[in-house]
Amino acid sequence: MKTEQFLRHHGIVGNPFSEEDAQTDTVFKRRCLTTIHHPAWDKFFGSPADPSTALVFGEKGSGKTALRLQATSELEAYNQAHPTERVFFITYDDFNPYLDHFRTAVRAKDPAQALTRWRLQDHMDAILAQGVTQLVDSLTAERSDLSVLSLDQRRDLLLLAALYDQSTGEPIERRWSRLRRRSGFRPLWARRDLQIGFGTTLVVAALLLLIPALRTLSWLPWLLLPIVLGWVYWGWRLARAEWYARDIRKGVRVLSRDPAALRWELLWFKPSELGGQPVPSAAGGGEERYELLRKFQGVLQPLGYKGIIVLVDRVDEPQQIEGDPRKMRALIWPLLDHKFLRHPGIGLKLLLPIELAYYLEKEDKEFYDRARPDKLNLIKPLRWTGPSLYDLAGDRLRACAVEPSNNGDAPRLRQLVDDTVSDDSLKDALGNLRTPRQLFKFLHRLVEEHCHRHTEDSPRWSIDSDTFRTTYSAYLRDLEAFDRGYGHG
Repeated sequence: MKTEQFLRHHGIVGNPFSEEDAQTDTVFKRRCLTTIHHPAWDKFFGSPADPSTALVFGEKGSGKTALRLQATSELEAYNQAHPTERVFFITYDDFNPYLDHFRTAVRAKDPAQALTRWRLQDHMDAILAQGVTQLVDSLTAERSDLSVLSLDQRRDLLLLAALYDQSTGEPIERRWSRLRRRSGFRPLWARRDLQIGFGTTLVVAALLLLIPALRTLSWLPWLLLPIVLGWVYWGWRLARAEWYARDIRKGVRVLSRDPAALRWELLWFKPSELGGQPVPSAAGGGEERYELLRKFQGVLQPLGYKGIIVLVDRVDEPQQIEGDPRKMRALIWPLLDHKFLRHPGIGLKLLLPIELAYYLEKEDKEFYDRARPDKLNLIKPLRWTGPSLYDLAGDRLRACAVEPSNNGDAPRLRQLVDDTVSDDSLKDALGNLRTPRQLFKFLHRLVEEHCHRHTEDSPRWSIDSDTFRTTYSAYLRDLEAFDRGYGHG
C-alpha cells in the first residue's frame, strides 16, 4: 500500500509530515505561515508599532525558526499596510563571519578562548553592520529620495556606511561614493584640502605660463615650495584619516574593512566633524555604539521607519560554537544587557536553545540586575502540550487538503487513527513527543509503517492500535536515545 494512496483516500495531497525544518518546509511556508501560530505567539511578537523584546528558550524542533519566519512575514505585511510607519527588521542569525573576524582580531587560536573576550559592543557592531548594509542596499535598489534627510542626517548616513557597510556585490569605495553623490553631501569642489592643494598648484602653473623667465632651474625651489606648502594640509588630513582608520579597525573587531577604502571615505568629513563623532575605537568603552545606534535611528525615521526589530536565531549553529552550551552562553550572555534590550524604539526577539535556560537559572543577583529577564517577555520553555500538537497536526492536514474547507469535512488526524485508540490516549501520546519536529517525524513513520503492513489490493484506511502502539514505543526509545546523546531531558 502506497503512502500517497492512503493520504489521498483521506483527501490529502502530498505528505504533511515529510519535512522537519521550517526553513525548508514548503507546506509551512506556503500554507501555514500566516494561519498557524504557537499559543505564545502574541507574547513573542507583540505590536510592531511599539517594538518590544522577547526572550524564548526552546528545544530543537520546538518551532523557534518557525517563529522567526512568521515574524518576518508579519513585519513585511505590516510595512506594506503602513508605508509611513514601517518597522526596520534585521535578521541576526549568521554569526560565522563575525566570529571569524573576531577570532582573527583578538589573535586567539582556540575558539573558546576567543569567546571569553566577546563583548556587548561586538554584538552592537554586528547588528549595525547588518542594518546599515541592508539600508544602503534598499536605498541603492529603490533609488530613494534622500532629500528628506537633513544635512546632518546625510552626514550620519555616510559615516555609518563608512563604518559598517559590508556589501560584497561591488567595491565598497565605489558604492560609498555613489551614495555620497546621491545624497549631495560635500561635492568634490567643496573639499578644502583639495581646494588649497590644487589652487596653489594652478597658481604656480599659471605663473610659469605667463612669465617665461621663471622657467629656469634657479627658480625651481621657489616654485616647488608653495606647491608643497599647498599640499601640506592635505597630507595632514591624509595622516589623520589613516590614524582614524587604524583605530576604527582595531575597535570594530567583528568586521574587516579595507583600510584604503575606509581612509578615502573618512577624508570626506571635516576634522571637526570626525572629532565630534562617536567613532568606535580600541580605547572606547562601548558607549559610542549607543550614539551610533541613535544616529541610525535618526536616519531611518525620515525614511518612514518608526522602529527596529532584531531577530536573533541559530546561535547553536556557528562553526566555532559547535552546539556547545558553554560557548553559546559566552556568545549570547553579553547581549542580555537591560540598557541595550530596553533601548527606545528597538525590540530584540531572542530565540535561544533550551540548554541556555539552565545557565539562566544558575546566574547570580548581579546578572539578574543587569539583564532583568523579568521585563523581557520571557517564554521558558517554548512548550507544546498534547492537545496543541494534536491541533497542529490537524492544521497541517487541512493545509494539505485536496479541497480546503472551513467546515467539518476537512481531514483530521482522528480520521487517520482507528477508534480503538481513544482521543485521550492519542493526545497523551502526542504530548510525550514535546515538539512539532518530533511530532512530524513520528506521524511520518506511523503512516509509512501502516502502509507497509497492507497491500493495495487489501487496503486499510485507518491505523490500528497495534501499529500505533509498536511504532510509538519504538519511536520513544529512539527519542530517549537522542536526548541522552545531546544532553536533553
